[in-house]
Amino acid sequence: MLERAGIPAVSICTTAFRITAEAMARSLGFPGYQYVTVPHPVASRTQEEIDEIAAVALPEIVRVLGAGLTIRPSSTSGTSG
Repeated sequence: MLERAGIPAVSICTTAFRITAEAMARSLGFPGYQYVTVPHPVASRTQEEIDEIAAVALPEIVRVLGAGLTIRPSSTSGTSG
């Protein structure tokens, strides 16, 4: 929804939710939407593990942000590009 408003954003989900993330992107009109995955689970990790996961994910997050929204919504709901 942020991308539709012109605000660069990156969705981050754990590997266990990839199928759900892809389904949500399709249902919102963004098939092929780029998102970043991190190892599952997150909730039971130590702060040090979370810091490492974030450090590993950061280059991919920056890449996706830099790429911008390259896939246009299939339904623009009356808004212009």
